[in-house]
Amino acid sequence: MPGSTSNGPLASSDREKKEAKSGKASGATTPNASRSPSSVSLSLLPRLKMPRIEAPLPHIEFAPFVVPRQRRLQTAAVAIWSLMVPFTIAFFFLLCSFPPFWPFITIYLIWLFIDDAPNQGARPWPWFRSLSFWKHFAEYYPAELMREAVLPPDRPYIFGYHPHGIIGMGALATFATESLGFSQLFPGITPHLLTLSTNFYVPIYHEILMWMGIASVSRKSCANILKKGPGQSITIVIGGAAESLSAHPGTADLTLKKRFGFIKLAIQYGADLVPVFSFGENDIYEQLSNEKGTTLYKVQKKFQHLFGFTLPLFHGRGILNYTIGLMPYRRRIVIVCGRPIHVERVANPSQQLLEDTQKLYIEELMRIWDTYKDAFAKQRRKELTLIA
Repeated sequence: MPGSTSNGPLASSDREKKEAKSGKASGATTPNASRSPSSVSLSLLPRLKMPRIEAPLPHIEFAPFVVPRQRRLQTAAVAIWSLMVPFTIAFFFLLCSFPPFWPFITIYLIWLFIDDAPNQGARPWPWFRSLSFWKHFAEYYPAELMREAVLPPDRPYIFGYHPHGIIGMGALATFATESLGFSQLFPGITPHLLTLSTNFYVPIYHEILMWMGIASVSRKSCANILKKGPGQSITIVIGGAAESLSAHPGTADLTLKKRFGFIKLAIQYGADLVPVFSFGENDIYEQLSNEKGTTLYKVQKKFQHLFGFTLPLFHGRGILNYTIGLMPYRRRIVIVCGRPIHVERVANPSQQLLEDTQKLYIEELMRIWDTYKDAFAKQRRKELTLIA
């Protein structure tokens, strides 16, 4: 018995070694037999190659921290104007949060809706139009104004501005401020840039438009200004909201073929017509592709039909970067005022007279384009086209 007791563990150990050896020789998987299927699959995970999904990220070019003071002032001026409507609305609601102001706010709102100044030529303040703020605004792009002919102040004028662009920054700098020296180039001519009547119902913003001499584009407003006589002028962005949908860099697609309203006004009030072309106006913003017939184009046109204006899906640069944002890009704008087309006053012009006058107007506009396109539209992708 003692012999069996002392030899038992040794015999057991020998048997385990033999079994282990035989297991290796026969390819048995005894050590893994107790593993679950999940543990086996998990052990294989490191060997699997997962596909790499690379999402294209836009390369954002940030503005340097240190830039000349003048450039900062220019950027600030354009940023403030670009956000003027939300700024004024926010400030108005801030005032509304103080009950002591409520009586004054009520009176102001009543006056805002009954004020007829937008139809009477506004209330321009020369000192406001001449602020250095506007100089910084114009130098941002930079924008410049060219005159092809002297305009005698012995008659009224209608300036037709092309193209509309996304917002019409060149028109603002030229006709609503003195940043480009309009009064020096056209002495004796009082400019009135025209815009949609709805803009005059925005509190506080209404006053800013008045001080800049901006008036309503309604027929009543146009007639009241032109009736004031020699030296008065109005500027109409002829293409309007419809043309803003065609504002793509490198193009000049104009909505003009069926625009006879301003021609008729000029004939009825004896106002000479002055075509104005703004080289670079379409280049300061990028717009989402919206070719005619696409779903986006149809939605934008439907919106325009319902509300009288449209919403181009556009972008520019940001305040702190050069890639994406709502500020316009720094791209040169050159506004060329062409030669005036003399118009004889006729109370009830015929359709033939309207068409003949429009033909002269279009010919002068095309002459401006052909004369300066190689100098100011070098990056154009197509020629000036009348699309509607």
